[in-house]
Amino acid sequence: MITVEKNTMPEAPVIMKNADPATIPLHAIDMSQPDLYEHDLALPFFARLRHEAPFHYCANGQFEPFWSVTRFNDIVEVEKNHQLFSNEPNISLFDPMEEVPFQSFLQMDPPKHDVQRASVQSAVAPANLKNLEPLIRERAARILDDLPVGDTFDWVDRVSIELTTQMLATLFDFPFEDRRKLTYWSDLTADSNGGGSNVSREEQAAGMMECAQYFTRLWNERVDDPSGNDFISMLIRSESTRNLVDNPMEFLGMCLLLIVGGNDTTRNSISGGVYALNQYPREYEKLRNNLALIPSMVSEIIRWQTPIIYMRRRATADTELFGKQVREGDKLLLWYLSGNRDESVIENPEEFIIDRPNPRHHISFGFGVHRCMGNRMAEMQLRVLWEEIMKRFRFVELMDEPVRFRSNMVRGYTKMPVRVHLW
Repeated sequence: MITVEKNTMPEAPVIMKNADPATIPLHAIDMSQPDLYEHDLALPFFARLRHEAPFHYCANGQFEPFWSVTRFNDIVEVEKNHQLFSNEPNISLFDPMEEVPFQSFLQMDPPKHDVQRASVQSAVAPANLKNLEPLIRERAARILDDLPVGDTFDWVDRVSIELTTQMLATLFDFPFEDRRKLTYWSDLTADSNGGGSNVSREEQAAGMMECAQYFTRLWNERVDDPSGNDFISMLIRSESTRNLVDNPMEFLGMCLLLIVGGNDTTRNSISGGVYALNQYPREYEKLRNNLALIPSMVSEIIRWQTPIIYMRRRATADTELFGKQVREGDKLLLWYLSGNRDESVIENPEEFIIDRPNPRHHISFGFGVHRCMGNRMAEMQLRVLWEEIMKRFRFVELMDEPVRFRSNMVRGYTKMPVRVHLW
């Protein structure tokens, strides 16, 4: 067993975006720096860690000390043991904001996690997804038909955000005219968790409180007749969550979890798919020649993009893990982005291959009790969208490099200039 000496590196943290992945000292690697993801520089550093230090301690990074778990099977092993590696009190490197200390069931462990998750699980059950598919198809078709053929436009705003926000509004039975608030609240949550510092803590706190007030009003409007199939009505009907609104921060956490979970994976995978196909034109041609590959391609997009970069676990006791001593309270970051590039598990993981064997063998949705409950919803939305895209457009052409989200937790895009070409 190896004991890692902690807090023994007095020098200032290395600015990772200026570092050479091949020569930087291992102890200086800090994968929590948002610049790495804003400039798409992280993957070579993850490759170095997987090969030389797959369970790596960052003692003197830009933020707090943490362990990095970078290999696919090691991530799965940690995910399996939620008793020893807990989600509480948060799933990001950063503890909840003191101003708005919200908590959702994703930041809980069983049994409370299981009870609250079950209260909204039926919204994404197969039967409900089957009922929702025609509506998603209709909305996707309308969005795509409104695109300006021949002109350059922002795919993120016109397609990725619009489709996912419309779907979120449906799942919450949220006033349609205010649906962009859902995107705003999702981005605030991702920013507060991802170290991006795109907005001030004051704006984050104000936005979170606006979200809490808005959803409390919706709850109060439905509490006497919670007969709908929306998330709020389901929470009111469930024995385990019928009084959730009496705990404002837990209620806010539940709402934000459902917003972010219904937004980030799908929205950034919609954009990531366009980017990937432009980087791999042979795969795009393969798709044009065989539309039956769309379901497989959807899984490959989600793996290749990995829209949620990591989740954190906290050690609940001193333990030995992968030959090293972990102390109670230590933070472990499970780097899904690295696990999805693990050469020992996935063949040619850096390549985007739309007919890859076993394409759903990835870790983008997590593993175990905390596996994303909306994974089938995300896959279905992406499948339907690409079916509708391919009916209309021979080519969604990337016109310039996209602008990426500045976060160490959400791997996404804020702008993506494209032009669509008809068949």
